[in-house]
Amino acid sequence: MSKIVLKKIFQSEIRPKLRQENKKVALCHGVFDLVHPGHIIHLEQAKQMADVLVVSITAAIYVRKGPGRPYFDDEMRMKVLEALECVDYVILSESYTADDIIESVEPDIYVKGEEYANAADDITGKIEEEQALVERHGGRLGFTTGQVFSSTKLINTAMSGLSDEVREYMENFTVRHTMREVREYAEKAGKLKVLVVGDIIIDKYTYCNVQGIMSKDMGYSARLSHSEEYLGGAVAIARHLSSFTDDVTLLSAIGKEENIRLRLFDELSDRVQLRLTYSSIIPSIVKHRYLTRNEKREEYRKIFAINNIPPNVRYEEEVYESFKEKLREKILDYDVVFLCDFGHGLIDREAMEIIQKNAKFLILNCQTNSSNRGLNIITKYTRADAFSLDQQELKLAFPEYTADEEISLKKLSAHLGGNGWLTRGSKGAYGICDQEIHECPAFTLSVKDTIGAGDAFLAVAGMFTAAGAPTEIGTFAGNIGGALGANIVGNKDAVEKVNVLKYASTLMNV
Repeated sequence: MSKIVLKKIFQSEIRPKLRQENKKVALCHGVFDLVHPGHIIHLEQAKQMADVLVVSITAAIYVRKGPGRPYFDDEMRMKVLEALECVDYVILSESYTADDIIESVEPDIYVKGEEYANAADDITGKIEEEQALVERHGGRLGFTTGQVFSSTKLINTAMSGLSDEVREYMENFTVRHTMREVREYAEKAGKLKVLVVGDIIIDKYTYCNVQGIMSKDMGYSARLSHSEEYLGGAVAIARHLSSFTDDVTLLSAIGKEENIRLRLFDELSDRVQLRLTYSSIIPSIVKHRYLTRNEKREEYRKIFAINNIPPNVRYEEEVYESFKEKLREKILDYDVVFLCDFGHGLIDREAMEIIQKNAKFLILNCQTNSSNRGLNIITKYTRADAFSLDQQELKLAFPEYTADEEISLKKLSAHLGGNGWLTRGSKGAYGICDQEIHECPAFTLSVKDTIGAGDAFLAVAGMFTAAGAPTEIGTFAGNIGGALGANIVGNKDAVEKVNVLKYASTLMNV
């Protein structure tokens, strides 16, 4: 009989029978990506604590170790565990946490490795909550002892879980920095009061299947699948930041569309404070992209895009005055200001001066896109404590045909009087600090959609830097944010702090 059982079957049929037989149940939970001697010792010790050992694994879609993990799929990981003599039942957990399994199994002993004995060392911050849940069902926590091995380290080093370039970079990085240090800066970020200023953008994605070229014209012919709308622009950055600190305020302007206003407050009110000004003549910005999906992997290609941005966009004077009055009143209340200038008319010269003059710590992003190319150049600013831009934006700022990126980045750093980052797509990123440049490779080449990657990089790198982290750690954290963001379609989801830390732990385990 198979040891692999459904969660609901164990709860409704197996657990009551074990209780009637007065059998003690132990539960172990994890990813179990590559079963090694440490796992065997852990599971054997757990079996010695009870009559029946249940092992649950996290389903692949809920594993938060970064793109490309787990290395083995759900079926393979369960089959390996099923083959172990000490294991009685194997269950798949379809959740980010073990809560659903604990509720179903109701273990007498929930067994963890000794590395979890100190709750402060748990990246997820869940061990105390899990303990309370286990105890509520009449169980207790138990800990195994023995040498601690690492599936992640084995996969990273012996199974090409990381590229040679990333592994070499991380080996050097871990000589200078520790995971504890990264976590400490993340915790410091949680104490910051953050203001995000910039354009709100609604990203509409229409998914379709391209059938070919139209028979009588040169355009694509496609069959509609469905459409989705995501909150982008400064909203996306505010959502990323709200995972690191509970005190995030977004200052912006939108049109008079009631459905958009209600959606913003419905989706953000529990995470972000909104300070909005409303225009009766300029609509809320909507960027509509048409996409097709690669048939063999979850990767999307944009085939066409339109937007509703008016030419020579200019808000009413009362909108600008209201927006800038809110800015003057509140800016000194915040520890850090993220200025997200998407070049759609909201940030005028006076607003720029208010922010540059009054922000205690200013993080700047001045974006180039198809509607403002050549008109929204970062060098229009004269101050930033930290900044981020891409290769195209740097080229526009210093348009010499043969310009060297490192030389241009140093010029920009001197011009703004701050440190920052140049994102370079699949090549990773440059970080600059006191005119010294260091290079960090891309942590993944697995990409679903690059639309939100730059914003995620800015949010994560900026938050670590505002918390006092050196630029190298900011670059490292930002590249993690970018890798996670590139695997989110549009801005459907935010990059979460716990996922950044889990991925950092994965990378540092070399």
